[in-house]
Amino acid sequence: MQIIGRRIFSALMLLGCVVTVYQLFSRPQPVASPQSHEVAKTNASSFAQKLQQLESPRAAGETPAEVHFSSDEVSAEITQSASPQPAVATGQVKPVGSAPSSPDAVVGSGEVQVNGYQVKLDGDVARGQFATQIAGKDVYVTLAGHLGSQDGYVTFEPTEFKVGDLSIPVSLVNSALQKKLAEQREQLKLPQGVAALRVENDELVITQK
Repeated sequence: MQIIGRRIFSALMLLGCVVTVYQLFSRPQPVASPQSHEVAKTNASSFAQKLQQLESPRAAGETPAEVHFSSDEVSAEITQSASPQPAVATGQVKPVGSAPSSPDAVVGSGEVQVNGYQVKLDGDVARGQFATQIAGKDVYVTLAGHLGSQDGYVTFEPTEFKVGDLSIPVSLVNSALQKKLAEQREQLKLPQGVAALRVENDELVITQK
């Protein structure tokens, strides 16, 4: 009976591993509808034009300008900004051949090649999705959370993390994510003339200093 029990347990474990791997490499539901090249170009241009409003000096006593950006504008701007740099942070591509050893590996590595950025602003939550390659296969990472600012720097508090269709508890990745943000702190410094930013009512809101 013990042998039969062990075999049943082993079969269940194997089935669980297969399901997990399948979920990792499954393509999740896109967080936003893809934009054509022309539409993305228009939205990126709109983002840049709105941003220029924050650069205009304001008179003493004048209320700071507040600019609102849609999901499509933000997504187009991120895609355009990232396109000349196919690798994240270090400019290098992580060697393929093995799946991530832990959720922290997905967040913590600075040598992952990513593409296919999508952004969706939903209420006060920013949700992003991108594709990377692991073991020669496309793996989709979805990350959501509260985007804000504090002491002149951008902040991000995650509320959701998924690899493929597999949801991973935020508590398992938050420490690695916050460590990565701390390492890139200077890159998260708000531009001169920007006082704060937040996500509100499906929009990114940036306030003039």
